[in-house]
Amino acid sequence: MTSVSLSDEPKATGPVAAGAPLLAVQDLTIAFPRVGGFVFAANRVAFSVGQARTLGLVGESGSGKSVTLRSLIGLVPAPGAVVNGRIEWAGRNVLEYSPSELRALRGLEIAMIFQDPSASLNPVYPVGDQIADVARVRLGLSRKAARERAIALLDRVGIASARQRARDYPHQLSGGMRQRVMIAMAVACGPKLLLADEPTTALDVTIQDQILALLVELQGETGMSMIIVSHDLGVIADVCDDVAVMYAGSLVEYGSRDDVIRSPRHPYTQGLLSAVLPIDLSSRGQRLRAIEGHPPDLRMLPSGCPFQARCPYARPGCERVPMELDPAPPAHGSACPFVTGAAA
Repeated sequence: MTSVSLSDEPKATGPVAAGAPLLAVQDLTIAFPRVGGFVFAANRVAFSVGQARTLGLVGESGSGKSVTLRSLIGLVPAPGAVVNGRIEWAGRNVLEYSPSELRALRGLEIAMIFQDPSASLNPVYPVGDQIADVARVRLGLSRKAARERAIALLDRVGIASARQRARDYPHQLSGGMRQRVMIAMAVACGPKLLLADEPTTALDVTIQDQILALLVELQGETGMSMIIVSHDLGVIADVCDDVAVMYAGSLVEYGSRDDVIRSPRHPYTQGLLSAVLPIDLSSRGQRLRAIEGHPPDLRMLPSGCPFQARCPYARPGCERVPMELDPAPPAHGSACPFVTGAAA
């Protein structure tokens, strides 16, 4: 089997200064037009990702996680658009990139694993050809070299009989194998940052663990950074260094994994943790507590904190909360001024 290196591919950007974040997002606001105004899918979101670190972006469906992730490489679905903020990458604002610069950024420097492999893979081409096309176009490899690299990548991500499987079409593979193909395609050019949108959705628990372990292994080999989107705080707690919690388009809590998991400061984070099955055997028999109610309609958000209608600590004054993290990142901050922290 041809060996493959994921860490020595050429990059378009230079080295990042020591101590500086690889990616820094500031006041990111994403809007979608509607009759009479706009819906804000992300509202003044701010976070950063350090070199070789993993940020977990967590929240319920509809909280703005996926569109925030897509905005980092200029893929906000139309008619939505980024209307404010900065996305700093290697000293430049990605929002000012030309279309050709964005195309060069995607795959070579920042790669993305989309939520549904079945929708992302072309059903009429063998998976090996799809990976080889990425290597040929982005790295300038010959057709034969790109083919061998695709087979080596399939082998590296744990697909047995890789040379044979490279001839298979997506429908001939299991869900877990399709996700491994997506990972192989994403790391084909040795990106500095990998974006993973719900990488374990619709997979059984055993396969979920294998996919997460694979991502961690690849990170260890290449030194790449990652942003992993999930609605499951258990997934985030397993693999992430830092955690950003989103609700209704706003960032409600941010901090290191240990700080957020052990001492959640926002009531929404506490609610998410209460819905996660505890690993500690001494907690066996403890009932899981779902968060009551439903996420708000982004077209009709209340003034102030959007979580107030579901919050067990709601009080007069919630309608005036400015939804700013205190303290600001990278410290452990919360957008709730009333609840200073306590395990749920």
